Amino acid sequence: MNITIFTVLLLVINCSQSLNILGIFPYHGKSHFIVQKVYLRELANRGHNVTVISHFPQTDAPSNYHDISLAGTIPPFEDSVAPTDKSYLFIIIMGLYLSSSGTQNCEVMLANHEVQDLVKRKTKFDVIIAEQFNSDCALGIAFKLGAPVVGVTSHILMPYHYKRLGVPYNPAYVSFHFLNGGTRPTLWQRLERVVFDFYFNTLYHWVTQRSDQKTLANYFDDIPPLEDLAREIKFLLVYHYFMLTGSKLFPANVIEVGGYHVSKASPLKGDLKTFMDEAEHGVIYVNFGTILKSSAFGAEKIEAVLEVMKELPQRFIWKWENENQLLDKNKLYVANWLPQVDILGHPKTIMFFSHAGMGGTTEAIHFGVPIVAMPIFGDQPSNAASIEESGLGVQIQYKDLNKDNLLTVFKKVLDPEFFKNVKRISAAWHDRPMPPLETAIFWTEFAARHSNFTFRTAAADVPAYQYANLDIIAVFLFLAVLIIMFFITVCSRKRTVSKKVLKSKGKKPKRE
Repeated sequence: MNITIFTVLLLVINCSQSLNILGIFPYHGKSHFIVQKVYLRELANRGHNVTVISHFPQTDAPSNYHDISLAGTIPPFEDSVAPTDKSYLFIIIMGLYLSSSGTQNCEVMLANHEVQDLVKRKTKFDVIIAEQFNSDCALGIAFKLGAPVVGVTSHILMPYHYKRLGVPYNPAYVSFHFLNGGTRPTLWQRLERVVFDFYFNTLYHWVTQRSDQKTLANYFDDIPPLEDLAREIKFLLVYHYFMLTGSKLFPANVIEVGGYHVSKASPLKGDLKTFMDEAEHGVIYVNFGTILKSSAFGAEKIEAVLEVMKELPQRFIWKWENENQLLDKNKLYVANWLPQVDILGHPKTIMFFSHAGMGGTTEAIHFGVPIVAMPIFGDQPSNAASIEESGLGVQIQYKDLNKDNLLTVFKKVLDPEFFKNVKRISAAWHDRPMPPLETAIFWTEFAARHSNFTFRTAAADVPAYQYANLDIIAVFLFLAVLIIMFFITVCSRKRTVSKKVLKSKGKKPKRE
């Protein structure tokens, strides 16, 4: 009887703590949502009522997980980019893509009748989770619903996120989302960062945010400036961790939660299991993510990779988008979809040849698998630099991809000592006060419990001229000018008095 009463009390307490949560994920990139769906579903598993606006409705979600589907309005962003050499033009086009896709995501989301009804009904939410990527449109919805916001990312900070969060950005040691150099950039790379930081910030503030503000105004007439709403975000859960990306100067409301999407590896089945289990010298896994198409590599690049495969004793598994069998099936296993976590978690996997996406990189460090990173776009150059700086792997640029260069980096990573060091890094990655998923859940619930408090650093509210100490510099320059003018005036008067004295004595003044 007492046990029954205790059980009922526990259920009552659990129900009383249940939150009504809204997740807003308007971006149509599959790789982003792969990371976030684990976190969203876990919130539902904890008993919270979770409603999610996204392009990726779940078919097997818990009963308290509800989708507002945007699927079909924009084609998912996957298998749509061919590897290419990075160039300034490519980065400029990337900025334009982010701007145009951000405004499109906003328009599509606000045009959805379920989203409109959600706002019209003034549905009560305890906390709203909003992706921080290419648009702040979600913050307008959060404002109308009057709920605190927790921001989430699937990557490192975007250039326009630093100021709103009060995070210091210095091109001398802070990695830049789209560029090489990591935390040790050359002079030229620092110059690149200054120029492109200005480009991305200008494009975002003067094009994307202005457009989103106008789109929101078509539906609501009282939305404050989006940048002001962005500074009101309670917490940002940023998807990395210092064992990979290095120590950052983050305020208390920016919290690293990298790794929460990685599940336990499941046993492989069928031909793939046999292929891996029988690999005497181990398996090298090759996958360039959901966006890049391996089959769109240039013919010379593909041939270079195949030549390296032939020369090494290991077996290879390659995510390949067409039906062409590139090598003997005993040497190379190809498929257009692969269970990546299960492969990386298999004891025979000894290396990962990757594009350095944050999702795959996180999975590799989770299982202690060294990486050869070949970054192409987005946050990949910064991630690749972190991979190399942390000791998790090495990187090679697409333009440098040939047989000799690739064989060199493969052999470096295949060294047993390199492998042992990666296992040590992986052990440190796991050694945390709280698992990353628990951390993300805790701070989300914390934001709901303490919604009346502001957790942002004062640096987020300081005017730019004060943040850069320009007013202090101006004061010191003014004082310096006054002192210089004083001495010039004194010296001038002395010369004048001296000339008058000499003249009164009938002497000619000496020439200066």
